[in-house]
Amino acid sequence: MSSHESIGELLANTSQATFSFEFFPPKDEAGQELLTRTIAELKPLKPDWVSVTYGANGSSRQRTLNATMAILATTDFRVMGHLTCTGQTVDEIKAVIDAYGDAGVTNILAIRGDMPGGASEPWRAHPGGLHNATELVELIASRGDFSIGVAAFPDGHATSTPELDAQILLGKQQAGASFAVTQLFFELGHYFEMVGRARSAGCTIPIVPGIMPVTSVKQLGRFAEMSGADIPAEVARRLLSVADDPDQVRHTGAQIAAELCERLLAGCAPGLHFFTQNRSRATREILAMLRADRPSGRG
Repeated sequence: MSSHESIGELLANTSQATFSFEFFPPKDEAGQELLTRTIAELKPLKPDWVSVTYGANGSSRQRTLNATMAILATTDFRVMGHLTCTGQTVDEIKAVIDAYGDAGVTNILAIRGDMPGGASEPWRAHPGGLHNATELVELIASRGDFSIGVAAFPDGHATSTPELDAQILLGKQQAGASFAVTQLFFELGHYFEMVGRARSAGCTIPIVPGIMPVTSVKQLGRFAEMSGADIPAEVARRLLSVADDPDQVRHTGAQIAAELCERLLAGCAPGLHFFTQNRSRATREILAMLRADRPSGRG
């Protein structure tokens, strides 16, 4: 498949599940070295696209742009940049959109973002800024020929209801979004129930599951706090049973993620989007498990 094909076009045209990786912008030279090494280790897996996060409140804006441009310049990956509307004026957001376009980044994930205090802090629009992700999608669509992705929430959004989430996702599609990527989740049923509500509401865009393998026990509480993800009791039990052995925690986390991925693919999810945390080992292990179970398929 051509890297000139947008992510939206790819998802609309392929009959195979896509595989993609998400990175975050490094804060220093050591972080850059880690990201460079991780990209090199994941490159043989030939991801359908990669993305670079923006920082929920826009705080890492320039680092995101720099990392995105570097990946674009040094690989043949299809690259997606993230963009939030938190803490920025409309003019500042326009400048980022135009910078992406000028660099040849034509895929953008549009998300509202959180306040600097995190998801627990009530969200407020910046004076002279945008009010939600739907307005951000509209603005991106007005500034060029971009393929626009948006967020979806299998475990629900803290300020919404599942039914309202479905209507909001439909609104994002009507504003110009061509695909969605979910926040991390662990309950298989939550994903398919969310997709069912979206379809019933009239939303037709592909909804790609976001996968975050647990690599340490400390992550469990952080995931629940930051994303609102429900941690199933069985997932917690399996990880806590090996809590004293970091290697076993990582391996068990990869097994749990691989089991979830296998069931998502069996249910015809359009792809898998891995939140790598700028490390490759867990993602490589999960994909190896999937390929062992699906020898005739791409995954």
